[in-house]
Amino acid sequence: MKEYLLEKPGRRKAIVHNQKDRSIHIKSYEEKDRQEWNDFVLNCDNTTFFHMLEWKNIIENEIGHKAHYMMALQGEKITGILPLFETKNILFGHSLVSMPCVVYGGVCAVNKEAEKALYQSAAALGEIMGVDYIEMKNQFSPLSHFSCLSNVGSNDPRRMAVHDRADKQDWITKGLYATFEREIYPDTEANFKAIPRKQRRMIRKGIKNGLISKIGRMEHLDAFYDLFSRNLQNHGTPAFSLDYLKSIMDTFPKAFILSVWKDRKIVAAVMTFVFKERLIPYYSGALKEYNQHAVNDFMYWDLMRYGAENGYTMFDFGRSKKNTGSYDFKRHWGFHPVTLPFLYYLVTKNTMPDVNPSNPKYSLIINIWKRVPLSFSKWLGPKINRMIP
Repeated sequence: MKEYLLEKPGRRKAIVHNQKDRSIHIKSYEEKDRQEWNDFVLNCDNTTFFHMLEWKNIIENEIGHKAHYMMALQGEKITGILPLFETKNILFGHSLVSMPCVVYGGVCAVNKEAEKALYQSAAALGEIMGVDYIEMKNQFSPLSHFSCLSNVGSNDPRRMAVHDRADKQDWITKGLYATFEREIYPDTEANFKAIPRKQRRMIRKGIKNGLISKIGRMEHLDAFYDLFSRNLQNHGTPAFSLDYLKSIMDTFPKAFILSVWKDRKIVAAVMTFVFKERLIPYYSGALKEYNQHAVNDFMYWDLMRYGAENGYTMFDFGRSKKNTGSYDFKRHWGFHPVTLPFLYYLVTKNTMPDVNPSNPKYSLIINIWKRVPLSFSKWLGPKINRMIP
């Protein structure tokens, strides 16, 4: 029997069995591995912005979750990574999540052996810790077919047993979210023509109404935070803290805020991340009373135009829950949804986790939250966000 060893400095080793490749070695991340980790993220095809190591410090320091980062090594070379956080509270239970607070995470590896070893090590760690479940927020489909299967029989040879235990279920998936992305063409007119006619009409409406945009960073952060907090409250969602957003902007110097102005007033804004040649409009907000001026359509078009003029090649519109307003908005822009292969491993929990605003059991709280004063939501929201996996 061959083994993968998950080495925790100063702690016991978690053993995960595997039948194939003795050369894979799983170790916990240490600070001395920082440069190698980020080099891997920047050079691997199936990594995301949220795999950058800087997110470890942001989430640990600003949110308070404990990190359990893993690396797969073949010899001295990194062949896979897994950023993992432990979340534990009375409201949402005990879980291991890759990644909390952001949209993407999961295992990234250059081969199936490293990927499989990291999934097995995560399952073993979850068993040792006695968590309710483990969640992998994958943007890209895993290299191994086992990870995406949810409705095949227990005797199907495609399924993969973890820990070599016949009584333990496999990794399972549910298609709650979809992601939207599209190429940014070098030519501005080509980008405009790729947008469906109805949305082009809305963009022209915004231009006709005198909207202009500005690119900034910290000088627009306070105004952005007000818009962003209002947007979250309108959806019944707790706000992050201003310090959390400041930490992101301080940590990633390429991140910027595109703001939309009407009559010398900021009426909409979007915090945008940059990863490789990809633009990622991430946090946003707009004053509802200015929706009649097509501020959101103008904002995203001007961001796409900015991307074309500055050499970016991909517009990552992010994830949305299916059958929601944001999902439909992105489809109407001509983006095609791709279901995200989020994966779950149940440890002590017997049913799939359902921690999202679409869950009916949260409807009363959401409706109440929409009605509380904005100042109160800015105060209490960050405390609630610290508990959400």
